[in-house]
Amino acid sequence: MSEATRTRRCKLVKAILTNRKHVSFKNMDKLLRAFGYEPKQPGGGSSHYVYRKEGVTPIVVPFRRPFLKEIYVKQVIKQLRLEEFYEENC
Repeated sequence: MSEATRTRRCKLVKAILTNRKHVSFKNMDKLLRAFGYEPKQPGGGSSHYVYRKEGVTPIVVPFRRPFLKEIYVKQVIKQLRLEEFYEENC
């Protein structure tokens, strides 16, 4: 991973960890893609995006504006172990 990529990822993780109530769907999407997850929106008009990565439990994030519900942000933080990632890499 290049230094610029690591820096961008660290900034995004810090922003999410410090302000869990104000995380936009766009930023969550960037974060999950940076960690290797691929999004898929089910058909039928559903607002829930499913992020999948080989060998890992899928993450479901409902599209919501202006900010995601805090419960979904906390689930992503826990599953990706963002606090540990930030301490070790940033």
